[in-house]
Amino acid sequence: MEQLIEIVKENLNLNTSRTLNEAVYDAFRKSIVLGLIPAGTRINEKECATLLNLSRTPIRYAMSQLDSENLVTRVPKKGIVVNGISIRDALEIFEIRKWLDTLAAIKAMERMSDDEFDEMKAIVDEAYYYDENEEIKKVIKNFSEFNNFIYEKSNMIRLTAIVNQFQAYFKYFREISLLSTARRKEAIAEHAMIYRSMRNKDIDQITLITHEHLEHSQQFILSEMEKHHLG
Repeated sequence: MEQLIEIVKENLNLNTSRTLNEAVYDAFRKSIVLGLIPAGTRINEKECATLLNLSRTPIRYAMSQLDSENLVTRVPKKGIVVNGISIRDALEIFEIRKWLDTLAAIKAMERMSDDEFDEMKAIVDEAYYYDENEEIKKVIKNFSEFNNFIYEKSNMIRLTAIVNQFQAYFKYFREISLLSTARRKEAIAEHAMIYRSMRNKDIDQITLITHEHLEHSQQFILSEMEKHHLG
């Protein structure tokens, strides 16, 4: 348990505007998603609170959120067990997303009006603006808006439901990669290319750019995971 707590402490950032509950949750989630806390690890809320010198409230909050995202499971007589994610899991998740995002972009392209394409361009332009002003949190939120916009305009309810099953992973992978200045600028440019490909009704280009965009994100995330000899 002490080793687990040391890992969480390394990822616990209290120098932000987030509440203590959110900071503790983010620390556990990052540790689990990056594989620093391996699958099968048991988490004792009371011990965690004691070793982190916290009340049990933020620990309970973190475990509740992680349980809802299927990153941990409450097992009778065992307590909380980490489900975790491996490099193999990450590869599979990115492969699934490449094809889901491509299909959503093509269907959205077919159904969007000129006004909706203008809305999409405005989202891309905002990303450039936020990045230039180093408003990283707003860039991260903008990327979610971009992806959600495409899925909404695809009007494919079941496809969106499938994507929602992986949102916890998508969200955190996105946050990790966009904290890198180089990757963030590259990713914004890739969103701009996806927008242009959709507006030009170029299915081949949509497929190529979407796959390249996610391939680059995948490579970045895997390099982060491999730094800790994971998998």
